[in-house]
Amino acid sequence: MKFAFAGIDFLGGVFEALIQAGWTPIKLFTRPCDGIYDHNETVVARARAARVPIQLSRIRQADLDALQAEHGRDWALVVAGYPWLVRGWRGRAAYALNLHPSPLPIGRGPYPLFRAILDRYETWGVTAHVLAEEGFDTGDILAQEIFPVSAAETHESLLAKCQMAARRIAAGPLAADLPARWRRPEPQGDGSYWRRATDADRTLDFRQDVEAILRRVRAFGGVETIARLGEARAYVADAQGWREAHTHAPGAIVHRHRRHVVVAAQDGYVQVTRWSPIALAEAGQTGR
Repeated sequence: MKFAFAGIDFLGGVFEALIQAGWTPIKLFTRPCDGIYDHNETVVARARAARVPIQLSRIRQADLDALQAEHGRDWALVVAGYPWLVRGWRGRAAYALNLHPSPLPIGRGPYPLFRAILDRYETWGVTAHVLAEEGFDTGDILAQEIFPVSAAETHESLLAKCQMAARRIAAGPLAADLPARWRRPEPQGDGSYWRRATDADRTLDFRQDVEAILRRVRAFGGVETIARLGEARAYVADAQGWREAHTHAPGAIVHRHRRHVVVAAQDGYVQVTRWSPIALAEAGQTGR
């Protein structure tokens, strides 16, 4: 089957999996990336290797019209990690679908992985669904894979699980059985929309217990949480901790060794081991 892919490296394995399954790429829609949190080097390189056109701007009606004029309606638009709502594909493509890193209808929205860990979900998943033209992540379900989430899950491990599951869905149910699944999708029903995480969501509160603080650190991982270390604002990529009775005020720095800082929490201590006074995104901008 011919297909256009809209996305970045975040779920770029879907692009590769479909090509390996015998699908023919006809265009890559991607977007500018910061090279820190977002990347598209892999999907761009794959598109160039396949000699298909690449577009960095948002998909417009004229783009879909052009694909229909060249390829007819016998092609699919596959979206995975694309930030813009795509409208107008009906009548121009035979199929349009999105792969979303959540067990829909739970966790609609731009990036639900942080909250999956913060809210202590015991299972998570990836869903392929019909691309709805009104509202993000609301279309009927075509395929879904559910997997366990451990008590010690990190942002990076959950991301890897989602990437691997998305690739399996693409190589299996979608590549082998899309027309049949398209004829009998499963409606989502009522669900939940999760907004984009804010700096407040990323901020550590040392008045909380150690477990809650470390869960927030794990939930954001290399995206970094924000903490107050003494008078300084710090961007934290990793920390450990332990429960221990003490009389220190929450947030007090009780020990330093090189760049490791031990901070009092409600019921113990948190040792901040990887941190910077400059956010990773800001460091990347100043280095350009």
